[in-house]
Amino acid sequence: MKKSKAIVVLLCMLIALLGVTYVDIWGVDPKGTGSASDISLGLDLAGGVSITYQVVGDEEPDATDMSDTIAKLQKRVENYSTEAIVYQEGADRINIEIPGVTDANAILQELGKPGQLYFIAQTDSKGQLNYSPDATGVTQLTKTIEELKADGSIMLEGTDVKDATAGSMQDSMGNSTYAVNLVMTEEGRAKFEAATRNAYEKGERLGIYYDGAFVSVPSVNGIFTDGHANISPMATYEEAENLASTIRIGGLKLELEELHSKVVGAQLGVEAIETSLKAGFIGFIIVVIFMIAMYYISGVASAFALSIYVALVVLLLNGFELTLTLSGIAGIILSIGMAVDANVIIFARIREELATGKTVQSAMKIGYDKALSAIIDGNITTLIAAVVLLFLGPGTVKGFAQTLALGIVLSMFTALVVTKYIMKAFYALGLKDAKWYGIGKERKALDVLSKKGIFFVASIAVIAAGFIVMGVYKMNGQDTLNYSLEFKGGTATTVEFAENKTLEEINAQVVPLIEDVTGSAVQIQTVQDSNEVIFKTNSLNVEQREALNQVLLHKFGVEESMITSETISSVISDEMKSDTIIAVAIAIVCMLIYIRIRFSDIRFGISSVVALLHDVLVVLAFYAVARVSVGNTFIACMLTIVGYSINATIVIFDRIRENMAEMGSRADLKDVVNKSITQTMSRSIFTSLTTFVMVAALYILGVTSIRDFALPLMVGIVCGTYSSVCLAGGLWYVLRKKFPPKVEE
Repeated sequence: MKKSKAIVVLLCMLIALLGVTYVDIWGVDPKGTGSASDISLGLDLAGGVSITYQVVGDEEPDATDMSDTIAKLQKRVENYSTEAIVYQEGADRINIEIPGVTDANAILQELGKPGQLYFIAQTDSKGQLNYSPDATGVTQLTKTIEELKADGSIMLEGTDVKDATAGSMQDSMGNSTYAVNLVMTEEGRAKFEAATRNAYEKGERLGIYYDGAFVSVPSVNGIFTDGHANISPMATYEEAENLASTIRIGGLKLELEELHSKVVGAQLGVEAIETSLKAGFIGFIIVVIFMIAMYYISGVASAFALSIYVALVVLLLNGFELTLTLSGIAGIILSIGMAVDANVIIFARIREELATGKTVQSAMKIGYDKALSAIIDGNITTLIAAVVLLFLGPGTVKGFAQTLALGIVLSMFTALVVTKYIMKAFYALGLKDAKWYGIGKERKALDVLSKKGIFFVASIAVIAAGFIVMGVYKMNGQDTLNYSLEFKGGTATTVEFAENKTLEEINAQVVPLIEDVTGSAVQIQTVQDSNEVIFKTNSLNVEQREALNQVLLHKFGVEESMITSETISSVISDEMKSDTIIAVAIAIVCMLIYIRIRFSDIRFGISSVVALLHDVLVVLAFYAVARVSVGNTFIACMLTIVGYSINATIVIFDRIRENMAEMGSRADLKDVVNKSITQTMSRSIFTSLTTFVMVAALYILGVTSIRDFALPLMVGIVCGTYSSVCLAGGLWYVLRKKFPPKVEE
């Protein structure tokens, strides 16, 4: 690269950084569109709309029907945000909370009245018209729903539909089009056959009527006997998804009516955002200083690239309209750690080449070439997990997966492209002396494998201790883990104060008193344009509720009539738990397959997964022993550890693979593993240290809920480093010795 070109490259990089940073801070117009303040935030950080529905009817609804209704509503509201939640309140109420929305009426209008969907024949048994069509569709019913039910014109109801999904298909001409695929229940199959037979033989249409209007009136081109059909063509996928979603919500077993709606404030509040930003900034500065102190000119280049990376993350969170929550912050933290990791791998390789006497230019080229496979394999294995979780995980997990996937792609780009060109530019400007890059030193290989038995036993002991502690709690009638109300439900107490209180005032004045009376952690939500505050705690008995009422009366002058309490279900349903477990299991299998293909040795994959499971179980043991609250950040914490651990392990395995090829088949396998672990030791320590600093800053400066997230994550980072260095190589070595390949690889 010529000097003139180097100046242009650096100027372009600087302009790009300043330009993106400007947009991040001030946006692209006077309204701040595209700025960081314009990013959609989740309920925990910004609040949103809360809608309460009540089951229509005098009888108490069946628990199974309530559960089914909640599950289907959850799928419906995730169209608004992946972070939307649905949970039961009392015996016959369902509460929906959607982040980033302030117009409750608009949401109510789109949701309509759940459980009011009908398939209506065009004419009744006497040939009388049931609805009046025009050139474009249907205008209105000619009879009321009660009359249509009485004369048999309603052929099916929403409850007869098992599922409705948007998809694509080929029409009779072979052209691709969008469609809504319908699957009927066992009972609905016979009804659907009768309905399609009736319409087909009469040459009529079958109207789908929901909440006072026809949402679709498709023609019937056959008799469907297997309970499967599709509605096509649809103009766009979005149109198909909207219709499918409407059919799903109209197929609820229970009919619901709106009880009330309100705009609620953030669960964590402005303070949580401010402290997170402050912690992130402090952590970032420490990481930058560390990189420059350790890697000199290379560190300056990485600091420049890392600044561009952070600015781009903020910009693209807006660009892709992602909803940022505490779980999303976890994904960003992990991706920043991986961005640093890629640079550390490259810089270590460059130093190794300089130690052999190569020029800086040659060392940079070889260093990037040799580091490429480790960076790609490490990032792709984590990206595989993110993609699987994005498509198969529940809503709250998708938010984490989105930010993680975005961060991984950007981190690879900045490490392999941006940092590379910055370093080339520095070199072209005259920084060619090897001392500015640091020269590696040959270190004597540490005999890690000789201690593998101690490491294995220690790990098993820690994991066993965790299960023993959980068993003791279980035997004493307590929860094995300190589950928060997100996992096991609790009590929502709505209080109307005489005067408006800010979230900060509530945290300082009210929350400590409630925690003292109830012995429970407290989640709070303010209600917009009112003095109401919702306090969510673990389940309270009659005595605790009365004690809470007395505290509010005597300390804040709140009349008992201004206090209402309702039992609420967990927001993390059994279905969400099972979906997460299935998604993680599939992700692990996919990672295992990828590692098997890339490394041509299934032992690498097995060892990676075992090390990964080890980290998860150790952190679980920490949750059990330390009684850290297991809330909605628990899943994000575990997933972060999964992504972090697998990446660290892959780097070591990549070096083992390389050294085996270089040292030849006659080399002692133990020496190969020990040498590989030693060569990657600085990378393992430095990457863990930089990621640990980011999380530690969150722990020190964050509010309580953030600390409950950061503390086990710090344990996971340390554990991930330990398992990668002390366990993964040893596991592979044992498997290789016990099950040697038939042909030496």
